[in-house]
Amino acid sequence: MTSLRENLARVTERIRDAERRAGRPPNSVRLVAVTKGVSAERVTEAIAAGARILGENRVQEAFAKRPLVAGEAEWHLIGHLQTNKAPRALETFDVIQSVDSPRLAREIDDRASRDGRRVPVLVEVNVSGESSKTGVTPEDFFRLLEAMAPLGGIETRGLMAMGPLTADEGAIRQAFARLRWLGEAAALQGLVATRDRPVELSMGMSDDFEAAILEGSTMVRIGRALFGPRPTA
Repeated sequence: MTSLRENLARVTERIRDAERRAGRPPNSVRLVAVTKGVSAERVTEAIAAGARILGENRVQEAFAKRPLVAGEAEWHLIGHLQTNKAPRALETFDVIQSVDSPRLAREIDDRASRDGRRVPVLVEVNVSGESSKTGVTPEDFFRLLEAMAPLGGIETRGLMAMGPLTADEGAIRQAFARLRWLGEAAALQGLVATRDRPVELSMGMSDDFEAAILEGSTMVRIGRALFGPRPTA
């Protein structure tokens, strides 16, 4: 049975290999270790092994877990966020990757502004068109960004998406390419805060992260390849 440190090293090497194949600079893709269903002890072990960004799907789980975790890491919410849970999410997370409506964006902005914060966020886009997935549609994407532009309590850094549930690599890459195109178009219109960094593209999971890197991903969200199968409920 391989250790968490060995799993992390193996996944990291696969990321670096995909960067090379894509002709991208080394370390241009960051790893988000998805810790849904993982105990605080295992999360602490992951940080000790080198994980620097943690991704959690559920606000309540992360809220209870974070105080029990030792070590420094950046905490990202990668699951769907209900508007009424925004206050607790802002207490728990450093980055919100799943903004998908003007209403949610305004709620985050209102809470962040009261605290004198500017919260980094990504807009979740449903590029696959699958009804089982959350996220704004590509057709409504720019309207959402325009609604978010005046909000001083948030900083829109990029986009997030899940690939389609298929074994067809061509379809997977096409979905990721669409997210990249949307990000590039948003940057040209000044609707994402790029400054001296590229538009963040959080795409790619355990089964498809290499395809995502080939299409421009800057963050891959890896859970099962690091921690093994977790509860799905």
